Amino acid sequence: MSKRKPTSSIRSGGMGRGLAMSLAGLRAGGAFALDGALARLRPGSDAQAEAGDSEFLRREARRFVAELGRLKGTYVKIGQMFALLGEHFLPRALTDALQELNAATEPLPWAEIEPALRASLGVRLDELEVEHEALAAASLAQVHRATVRASGERICLKVQYPGLRDVIDSDFDTVVRMLLLARWLPAGRQLDDWLEAMRQHLHHEIDYQREARLGDLMAGHVNATGAAPGGCPYHVPRRHARYCASDVLALEYIDGHLVTDAAVSRLSQSRRNALGRGMLDLFFRELYSWGLLQTDPNFGNYLIRREARSDQLVLLDFGSTLECEAHFLQHLGGAIAAGLEQDREALLDSLIGLGCLNEASSAYARDTFIDFCFALLEPLRPPAQLPAEYLNAEGDYCWGRSQLLRRAGKRAASSAASLDFATPSRDFALIARKLTGVFTFIAVLDAQFNGHALVAPHIARWRRGVA
Repeated sequence: MSKRKPTSSIRSGGMGRGLAMSLAGLRAGGAFALDGALARLRPGSDAQAEAGDSEFLRREARRFVAELGRLKGTYVKIGQMFALLGEHFLPRALTDALQELNAATEPLPWAEIEPALRASLGVRLDELEVEHEALAAASLAQVHRATVRASGERICLKVQYPGLRDVIDSDFDTVVRMLLLARWLPAGRQLDDWLEAMRQHLHHEIDYQREARLGDLMAGHVNATGAAPGGCPYHVPRRHARYCASDVLALEYIDGHLVTDAAVSRLSQSRRNALGRGMLDLFFRELYSWGLLQTDPNFGNYLIRREARSDQLVLLDFGSTLECEAHFLQHLGGAIAAGLEQDREALLDSLIGLGCLNEASSAYARDTFIDFCFALLEPLRPPAQLPAEYLNAEGDYCWGRSQLLRRAGKRAASSAASLDFATPSRDFALIARKLTGVFTFIAVLDAQFNGHALVAPHIARWRRGVA
């Protein structure tokens, strides 16, 4: 956001920001057309592949992403959403560039945040001593630590930027228009449905009443859940309803570490293993028991609170939580179960049910997608089926050493080149991203354990429930 002007500038700057994006789109559109023409002239070249991933287009994609970054705010969040979900219909050059967008930004000064807090909380603000310097700032909100004067309890206030709701739709439309001008985004009814789903996802991110409700639901599940065998306990920060509003979320302050902090890497192997098991068990509880999945794999959505005998996995930010429909959970649960059992026919049925394949898909498309799923679920196989080169001396799977996602990613890249694949649903794309985020989290911990004994009971209970 760099140094924002007074809050009204968020509204009044919309036309100028939209014009800047449109000009960036026109430039990129010309680049895309020129690159496609040049690709067709290259002897022996695959024009379709080169037109989406040449060095020339990569340069133009970086220019466009730099413009998003310069405009800050909602444009950065929208760009990150396209990076997360757009790989199914955007050129790789663009999604790679979008991955570099950084949500961290300069916070608004207290002189602009305080009037917004006062308007939201009224006299309740006087009950708090709010630190003027923000703890963190991102594209849609910033966080301030505060103390409840009467009790001395420390809390966090997540404050949405003033005027955000007034520009979020127009900013989203501007980015889509730019992508169409650049010819990076193909037109089509199926894609229209995807874009509306992304718009809805964006609105969920700024709907604090929804986030509060889902956070409370998740806290209820967590409070009724014990730690998995060999795993770690969970904690959801308590919500302070008195200090919440439509654009303010008040939560218990937790002092903890990100998984990437050096303090976490210095934990013993057994403690890191317990955190890894906890993260894996959490995913399968969300999927098979709760039907409520937090789909944002950002490391910032989890804290590790170190304690004397064990560590807690603290769950933050439920703006991207997905309430799954029963038929979707049935197909997804079936896909994972079939993948672990290496049942190609059952996995094919589930992938068709999820919309990733269709009845007309070629044998090549079916085989490559099924093989990709088998590869991705490698860490969850029975111990006898694990690749020996990724096991330690005790026969435990080494998540960090396996480089699983790099290997599976190569399969995905070759598969995606086939036109036989359907664009998956938004829900499937979100959960696929969540699963890779879970695996990455465990790999960063450098955890060493076999996942099959942890996952098998979840699948068995699920099968009894759907039988």
